[in-house]
Amino acid sequence: MNQTDDNFLQVSDIGKSFNKKKYSLEVLHDISFSVKEKEFVCIMGPSGCGKSTLAEIIEGIGCADTGSIFLAGEKKPERATKQIQKKIGIVYQQSNLLEWKTTYKNVELPLSVFHMGNRAGRDRKVSEVLKLVGLLEFKDCWPHELSGGMQQRAAIARALVSDPDFLILDQPFGALDAITRKMLNVELLRIWHETQKTCIMITNNVNEALYLSSRIIFMSESPSSIVKEVKVPFTYEEKAAGIDLNPEYLRLRSELNRFVRSSNKL
Repeated sequence: MNQTDDNFLQVSDIGKSFNKKKYSLEVLHDISFSVKEKEFVCIMGPSGCGKSTLAEIIEGIGCADTGSIFLAGEKKPERATKQIQKKIGIVYQQSNLLEWKTTYKNVELPLSVFHMGNRAGRDRKVSEVLKLVGLLEFKDCWPHELSGGMQQRAAIARALVSDPDFLILDQPFGALDAITRKMLNVELLRIWHETQKTCIMITNNVNEALYLSSRIIFMSESPSSIVKEVKVPFTYEEKAAGIDLNPEYLRLRSELNRFVRSSNKL
């Protein structure tokens, strides 16, 4: 696969195996897909198929055995440099907030690590992202004083504070209850619309994928390959207004749930 100008991210023929003492376990097999600038793409697949492994390779935390990744037209090295790390914001299933730091200090952390801006500039940027996620009035709270949903919003703010070009979200709402998860889906869609960041999100939830993304990529069981891509036909305005009763949404949700059940449990 060749890198093209209109693709912000291009994943080309990625393969990954874990070598044990007595055997080798192939997890990813020739994974290839692309993501356009400002696009929101969800990745789904059976449990254990290597979704998080793929996310780690894209992030630069893990290394692929074969294949290449291009980011903004440039081939990405196996291990992300600091310059590339600045371009990628990451949100995990657990918020991973530091318990000894306030919400403000947790969100500010990437700016400190990357030595970005002076004191006034950092204050302004942290305040902007805290306001964006609705946590400005909680900036002096400790992590244990925040609900699970608020902790994840703080994690999203931390991922956004360095103004990355690209967000990777690895099942960020998987540990939350259904009501909180749905509320945060609404918040994340709004945040994406306002920031226009390019996003990849790993999820195991069809409703979540349909609501948030413009395209869904399905991975097979391990050793994983791409087995299906689905374009989500709904605009941001339609989603924001509520599509739960939209006939086309219900049809597509039913179709994807049938596909998921036939492919194995997620």
